[in-house]
Amino acid sequence: MASITAPRSTHRPSDDRARYDRATAHLDAPFAIVDVEAFRANAADLVRRAAGKPVRIASKSVRCLPLLREALATDGFAGVMAFTLPEALWLAAEGCEDVLVAYPSTDRAAYAALAADPVAAARVTVMVDDVAQLDFIDRHRGDGTERIRVCVDIDCSWQPFGGRVRVGAHRSPLHTPDQVADVAEQVVKRPQFHLVGLMAYEAQIAGVGDAPAGRALYGRAIRFMQARAGAELAARRAEIVRAVRQVAELEFVNGGGTGSVERTVAEPSVTEVAAGSGLYQPRLFDDYTSFSGRPAALFALPVVRRPGMGWVSVLGGGYPASGAAGRDRLPTPYLPAGLAYDPQEGPGEVQTPLRGAAADDLLIGDRVWFRHAKAGELCERFDALHLVEGDRVVGTVPTYRGEGKTFL
Repeated sequence: MASITAPRSTHRPSDDRARYDRATAHLDAPFAIVDVEAFRANAADLVRRAAGKPVRIASKSVRCLPLLREALATDGFAGVMAFTLPEALWLAAEGCEDVLVAYPSTDRAAYAALAADPVAAARVTVMVDDVAQLDFIDRHRGDGTERIRVCVDIDCSWQPFGGRVRVGAHRSPLHTPDQVADVAEQVVKRPQFHLVGLMAYEAQIAGVGDAPAGRALYGRAIRFMQARAGAELAARRAEIVRAVRQVAELEFVNGGGTGSVERTVAEPSVTEVAAGSGLYQPRLFDDYTSFSGRPAALFALPVVRRPGMGWVSVLGGGYPASGAAGRDRLPTPYLPAGLAYDPQEGPGEVQTPLRGAAADDLLIGDRVWFRHAKAGELCERFDALHLVEGDRVVGTVPTYRGEGKTFL
């Protein structure tokens, strides 16, 4: 499939700093905001990219129930992809009618609650990729008699040279059509389960930017890999879907992620695409040729020291993202432009020194605005998100943490 190059946004980040400062002048930093206009623009762009197929929202990339509801109210979005079974049960109780758990669970109490609750059982779909997981659910469903909806996860890694090379995340062990169909048959044979879907997340495409700044040759290699991996997966995914449809009718075939929406929805076998990070547009999602989102989620840290010319220190800041440790997992000083970490210290748990010419224009109490490397993980640091529209805070909503929910 030919690459699709999106026009780069003409939006200028420097235009936002003054209005963010005005809007939040009454707040004491640290705090986090969501730019409502940017959030809605990003949502609309995800729908455009999905080209008529529904977008299932990855909740781990949002972690805020009011903003999940905001997105679900947008035409083109349908359903939530949760990251734990207890979270899915909570979302179902809060009115979400279609919740797919993206990862297998071993939460015994949650399975017992699911099997005992007809509303939850109708709304929640659990993930499996091993018959042993079905056995685990059976052992821990308690006295519940509700039929449990099941989705089978597919390995999307690219394994060229006869499998001697593997590119992609280590997730499901089910790589071939026969392997997936065998597990599907085991689900169908058990009357206490209902096979309703397949999921296939192509991490090496959806989660790897193909245009990393300052690394042109590496970007070219990434695009070559993604083209080959995408072609192989499209053919294999179609074969898997055909094989499983011989076993059971499927309600959905889920694929993709924010970074692969166009490529994934072009496959006839895929009925819906998952996305979430594109709503907030964190730093790691700047490096794609297929789309260009607007940063919507930011956090502000206050200047508390001026150690010398060209330096300031802000309170807090040590909020690294998950994944292989590296500089790309650190938050990015965003506004004012021109600030950088001290390479000997980096972002600290309690304070973070920053250097650059812009430091000399900052006074004690001024804010430095940061972008997190990933999306929803920011919400594990703050209990609320202040919603900024124009130069006003138009609302404040709780994150999962603010709701008292710590699912992972």
